Amino acid sequence: MRRTSRIIRIRGAAALAAGVLAVSLTACGGGDDDSGGGDEDKGTGDTGTTVTLPKLDGESLEVAAVWTGAEQANFKKVLAEFEKRTGAKVTFVPAQDPIINFLGSKVAGGAPPDVAMLPQPGAIKQAVDKGWAKPLGADAVKELGENYSQGWQDIGTIDGKVYGVYYKAANKSLIWYNAQVFENAGAAEPKTWDELLTAAQTVYDSGVTPFSVGGADGWTLTDWFENVYLSQAGPEKYDQLARHEIKWTDPSVKEALTTLAGIWGKKDYVATGALGTDFPTSVTQTFTGGDQPKAGMVYEGDFAQVNIGETKAKVGTDAKVFPFPAVGDTAPVVSGGDAAVILEESKAAQALATFLASPDAAQIHAKLGGFLSPNKNVDPSAYPNEVQRKIAEALVASGDDFRFDMSDQAPQAFGGTPGKGEWKALQDFLKNPGDIAGTQAKLEADAAAAYGN
Repeated sequence: MRRTSRIIRIRGAAALAAGVLAVSLTACGGGDDDSGGGDEDKGTGDTGTTVTLPKLDGESLEVAAVWTGAEQANFKKVLAEFEKRTGAKVTFVPAQDPIINFLGSKVAGGAPPDVAMLPQPGAIKQAVDKGWAKPLGADAVKELGENYSQGWQDIGTIDGKVYGVYYKAANKSLIWYNAQVFENAGAAEPKTWDELLTAAQTVYDSGVTPFSVGGADGWTLTDWFENVYLSQAGPEKYDQLARHEIKWTDPSVKEALTTLAGIWGKKDYVATGALGTDFPTSVTQTFTGGDQPKAGMVYEGDFAQVNIGETKAKVGTDAKVFPFPAVGDTAPVVSGGDAAVILEESKAAQALATFLASPDAAQIHAKLGGFLSPNKNVDPSAYPNEVQRKIAEALVASGDDFRFDMSDQAPQAFGGTPGKGEWKALQDFLKNPGDIAGTQAKLEADAAAAYGN
């Protein structure tokens, strides 16, 4: 399979990591020109209006995404603002992973959604190759040019045409911790992998399991691997592995898996039942149970705040965060994201893409929490707490200096399908962290089949 037209290159991961380091210390608590024509609607409320949208009375749209729970509910509030400003009717369509398979069934049935939120660059490429995706119109491209760094524009560009609006980003290089557990144990925030192991042992000695892992969702395990690999092997190797230019049997992969096994394979370091624990539960069980939660730490991105919000813990006081520690010379900076892609060409679909590329849409979502935008013109004050504000400012300040989630760059069959490929291989590795060679062999066989080389 051919890759996306450009994989983001990085000049130095330290910028974003350094920007996030102060977080817990300061925490407080297609178409063309007609896509944006028509009468202007200034909108209402405190979201501000930076983009002109057409009147779309009588028009209807379907938007598909795999988002559930609070994430879905918050996005629907953004869609409600679009409805208010244009007169269009927007229906959210819950999708299943892998979303490409879901969309394929809809296309085959002759009723694809108008817009889909695709969580992988590889999925965008597949949608383009299958002839499903439609290029963005002039208005959406203009919004992207004004509001996004070149790197974020490029990830949604295939063969010189822009298809994706990266509406939602994620900083996937964070570890959240229960502040009471750390205080009781006398543990300190680590900056290196060795210091992380020391903190884990300190938490363990206090009577609390160090880590909660949502192993039922294979993508969380790929994120663990990517942070270790990027920091340990370096950006060049990361890019090569992402493109399958080096094999998963490479010694650098062995080294990363060996490092991971230092946590996953250490007795009683991971909360019991990890393979049956989904991501939301892995977060909530870290911040419930008083001073005896199921675990003291949980790794995942800024979006974990949505799940923390389902507990009584307050971000910045009860739930704190530190950057994923440096395994090698530099702390890793791994980002993910969800891009809006048009499947059914229409004035309304192009208008929605334009809206999602504007600061207006992102600021609505930012106020609700658990959301990070790569849009550089979103007012940082829109974020609901100092933790999220620092993470967002650091992401924007990094410009193009980040690495996109490796599994999201891969063909969906390898990097984005439950029970298959990388997800399954790493779940098996979580179950048996001693089988490093077998894990590498399985990863390479699945990657070779998916990439076709």
